[in-house]
Amino acid sequence: MPKDHAAPEDEYFHREEQEKLARLRAQAEAEKAKAEREARKQAHWHRCGKCGGEMHTKAFKGVEIEICDDCGAVLLDPGELETLAGQDQGGVFDTIGELFNFSKRKREG
Repeated sequence: MPKDHAAPEDEYFHREEQEKLARLRAQAEAEKAKAEREARKQAHWHRCGKCGGEMHTKAFKGVEIEICDDCGAVLLDPGELETLAGQDQGGVFDTIGELFNFSKRKREG
């Protein structure tokens, strides 16, 4: 094969190999991030965010909430505060909800 044809072929295969490596790196990084999220979840599963104590699920007014036996902290899942407190006439819950959504977007962004 003449020399002038070898260079474009070498460039093509080099570029293909680099793209393949980039895809493999991205896949490995995604798998690593997923494994880290799972490990973090397992380390903190049913643990209190304040003291690290174990959280226990209890029924309260028809809603299952998590309560820390050590410090008494209460964890409410999305929508549970509204269910327990009833209709908000002053917009307080909307404001609190917007604050939590803003904080979540800020962490994700």
